[in-house]
Amino acid sequence: MGLDSKKDVHLGGSPVGLVEVLEGPSGRRVCSEAERARIVAESLLPGAQVSEVARKHGATRWHIYDWRRRFRQRGMLAPCEASQSTFAALVVESALEERQVPAIKLEIAIGDVVLRTDTAIDGEQLSRVIRAVRASR
Repeated sequence: MGLDSKKDVHLGGSPVGLVEVLEGPSGRRVCSEAERARIVAESLLPGAQVSEVARKHGATRWHIYDWRRRFRQRGMLAPCEASQSTFAALVVESALEERQVPAIKLEIAIGDVVLRTDTAIDGEQLSRVIRAVRASR
């Protein structure tokens, strides 16, 4: 690279123009610890989307995830606050054998004989009646 008499910069033989050096802030936004804590708290609200919160505050979602991790490591954010699930609780019903079978009324016709129950009959009584009818044949 060489400089000509006009102080132009030449890269590979082609002139680029004058180089201007800008001084001042680097363009990076610096958040205070309190501001980071507010942003992290906002991102943990129910229904909040981290990317939307980040965009709103001029950060990236990775900044917020990093801030959350750092607050957790310092004990400033409880682990349960950082990972609240929205799943429903698991409910396990009793086994099929333990359930009560609804009582039924019974009518069995064998030839010209009809057996009827006046009251409700449960499953065990029904099986005894069926066994008795089969045995009588």
